[in-house]
This record gives sequence, structure tokens and C-alpha cells, in this order.
Amino acid sequence: MPASDKPFPLVLLTGPSGAGRSTAIKALEDVGYETIDNLPLGLLQRLLSGQPLRQPMALGLDVRNRDFSPDALLAAMEIARGIPNAAADLLYLDCRAEVLRRRYNETRRSHPMARQEDPTEGIERELSLLSGVRTYADVLIDTSELSPHELRQAVQARFSQLNEQAIGLTIQSFSYKRGLPQGADIVVDCRFLHNPHWQEDLRALDGGDAAVGAYVSEDPGFAPFMERMEQMVEGLLPGYIREGRSHLMIAFGCTGGKHRSVFVTETMAESLANRGWQVSIRHRELNRFASLPARIPVSQEDGEHTV
Repeated sequence: MPASDKPFPLVLLTGPSGAGRSTAIKALEDVGYETIDNLPLGLLQRLLSGQPLRQPMALGLDVRNRDFSPDALLAAMEIARGIPNAAADLLYLDCRAEVLRRRYNETRRSHPMARQEDPTEGIERELSLLSGVRTYADVLIDTSELSPHELRQAVQARFSQLNEQAIGLTIQSFSYKRGLPQGADIVVDCRFLHNPHWQEDLRALDGGDAAVGAYVSEDPGFAPFMERMEQMVEGLLPGYIREGRSHLMIAFGCTGGKHRSVFVTETMAESLANRGWQVSIRHRELNRFASLPARIPVSQEDGEHTV
């Protein structure tokens, strides 16, 4: 398909109240999306059956609508996928129940499904209602540990049209103590590497510090592990793109999510960026988010740019 005929992104955004939908909608608006929040599902077909899309569009859909139901939302997704010049994605913003309760307690707002009750009642009802929808999400972002700024970065890194890359890449570090990251496509265990935690001078540092990186790199298993991982990921990406995947998350885990997994994540992200891929980085336990722009690959033999 010629670049001029590329379909426009059409994002249907949902998730439990308090998970950050308003922040995500504003983030998409800031990168050029036409946005409509709290759209009645009954109006969706009328909205999309007129003129073809002329720019990316994001629609916020949630339980505040009187005609909202899981079946109606999934039917809306089928309508969206039938638009000729649109590439539709269902974006689900997830969040743990205890975090939602804390957010409602902090804001003292009533829950839309429990106006006269404790917000906990509404949170439980809504999560139960949305459980079927969550499994159909094309993109799932868990906002439990994200600040509003980090959520904006995550959404824009995934959906911004300023990046023409065929697939969005997120490399994430995590701690096995806190469980696997939601939405991860590939999970890799780094606990076989030497653990800096047991070195007194390294314990307070993290995988972004040079001393920790040097220590982990000295493990005889590190270099062959990274070489095979880089080869595997580079070999898999064309296949994911052929299958129509628009995003891939690779998660590296260790015991505490502070040393080994962080260093491996940074190393893998740097390698992919040097191979021409745009990469988003998330260190879950350190509560950090960053991105690396794609770089023009350079020939190691003569230093000239490759074409």
C-alpha cells in the first residue's frame, strides 16, 4: 500500500474508571488525533459511516454511557474494523482494584457505578463488567504503577504518527516478586546472571549505573545470552510485522527488578535502536519510562552509513 494510502489509526479506548482514560485521550489529542470522549455507542455507526477518516481518531468509551455493555463495545469494534481507510485498535487501560480504590479515596469522587455507595462497590462491578472486554484488547497498558506523565509517554510512544515504524517496541524490566507484567509478549528470565545485590558496594545502585553494568557483563553467560537474544528478536520482528502486529513488548525479569533486568533491558534497547528500531523503555520497579529514537545503522567495517 503506498504511503499516501496508509489507513488512519482509529483507537477505541476503554478501561475501568480511574485508570487514566482522560489522560490517554488528551495524550492522543496532543499528537494529532481527533478525539471524542464518552461517545454514546449508539452514535458510533453514524459517526463512522459518513466521510472517510482524514486524520487519526480516538474514541473514549466507558460505563458512563447509558447504552454501554461489553457486547455493544465489541460490536462497535467490529464496525470500526470495517471502515475502509481505518486501522482500528482496542486500547484497554487496566489498573489493579486496590490502586483504583486508593485513587478514589484521594480524589473523594463518587464512582459512576456506585453514586450513593462506597467506590469499592462500583469498582468491583465495573471490573466484573469489563472482564470480557479486556481479553479482546489489541493493546493493554497497566496504569497501576504509572504517573500521569508516564501514561502520556506510554500512549504517545505507542500511537504517535510521528513514528513511521511498522511495529512499536517496548522493552521492560520487572521483579518476579511482584509478578509478570501484564501485556508482555515475550518474557525472559535474567536470574541466571551474577546478582549485584550480593555485592555490598553495588547493592544501593541499579542497572543503569556503570559499575553494575560492568559487574553483570563479566558474567561468562552474559555475552552469549545477549547475542542470541538480539538475533532472536531481529529474526522475529519481520514475522510479527507480516502478521499485522503493531506492538511487541519484551520483558526481562530478575529477583528484585533493580539490577540485572534493568541492565539487560537497557542493553537490548540500545542494540535495537542501533539497528534502526524506535524503542520505548520501562523499568517497572524503578518507576522510570524513556524512549530511544531509531538510529541509522552504521557499518562496522568502514563507518559509512548503510542504505
